[in-house]
Amino acid sequence: MRFSFSAEQEEFRDTLRRALEARSPIKEVRRLMATDEGFDREGWKRFNQELGLTGIHIPEAYGGQGFGFGELGIVLEEMGRSLLCAPFLSTALASIAILNAGSEEQKKALLPGLADGSKTATLAFQEENGSIDASGIAMTATGNKLDGSKSFVLDGHTADLVVVVARKKGTTGNDGLSFFTAAGNAPGLTRRKLKTMDETRKLAHLTFKGVEGKPLGVEGAGGPAFAKTMQQAIVCLANEMVGGADRLREDALEYVKMRMQFGRSIASFQTTKNKAADMLVDVELAKSAAYYAAAALDEGDEDVPALASLAKAQAAEAYLQTEIHALQMHGGIGFTWDNDTHLWFKRAKSSEILFGDANQHREKMIQAWAQ
Repeated sequence: MRFSFSAEQEEFRDTLRRALEARSPIKEVRRLMATDEGFDREGWKRFNQELGLTGIHIPEAYGGQGFGFGELGIVLEEMGRSLLCAPFLSTALASIAILNAGSEEQKKALLPGLADGSKTATLAFQEENGSIDASGIAMTATGNKLDGSKSFVLDGHTADLVVVVARKKGTTGNDGLSFFTAAGNAPGLTRRKLKTMDETRKLAHLTFKGVEGKPLGVEGAGGPAFAKTMQQAIVCLANEMVGGADRLREDALEYVKMRMQFGRSIASFQTTKNKAADMLVDVELAKSAAYYAAAALDEGDEDVPALASLAKAQAAEAYLQTEIHALQMHGGIGFTWDNDTHLWFKRAKSSEILFGDANQHREKMIQAWAQ
């Protein structure tokens, strides 16, 4: 297992960062987050045609680039830095689920459209109880008919394709779980955008009433694929979060260097130095955990369940604590709408609880290592 990025990966990161700085300046983020859709579909298609980002982790046989979670983590980290308003994470998670659960024919049919950016998708698994475990899934599948609801679905109100996790009536836990796909405009499917604190990331509530779903993989045998998908989703989110935390740290340092008080830069004050040091330690530790978890996925490490939860817990706490320090270093202006710091604060708070908070994942980590 490598413990540093290759020269090619660093070059890819630099190229992507420049592209995102040009395509997703904060002015564009504010414009898109104020829209119902949350992104510009035509602009997103063009961006994918130029860089092929949504296919970065999809094998070449299905129209993708054929890279691993290390490269996918780089993409997500840079998008987290720029607060890119686009359905990248939602589409990536849906494609990961298809790779884990689908048959060869289904992969060939579904993945090329996601890889080239012409279609968007989302993974719908959480329900009103907010559980990220199989035990929290109550939606039922009678034959291919889906009934129930899903909540906190990433970009669920605009996705062209919805990958749904449901269960056979009378089953519990991992038993009887199945993956299905349904069109975003399928009859019987009602989609409602949720009102959330973080407007840069859209969430939706989906209601299924006799929706015709197409089975993905073997019916009733989706438990292992669901567990694997969730571990990969958590690692993806952790990598995105460390990107946002690092951007906050850098912006806060730039501000205190130029802010003058009592005739000198406030960066020279000991309190500011202490905060800067704490931020650096927190962010670097979170990066190490996120990078290691992504490498573990690529290597097929048996400790992935524990490492994924560790990465999410570390990233969640580092992101939020870094934001707190950043707000304090900005002073009163950091709490105003015109200052951009609050945008990352809201993303930090929403990401903290998305797919389980730090407390949940530390418990999961302990359970995984105890087995």
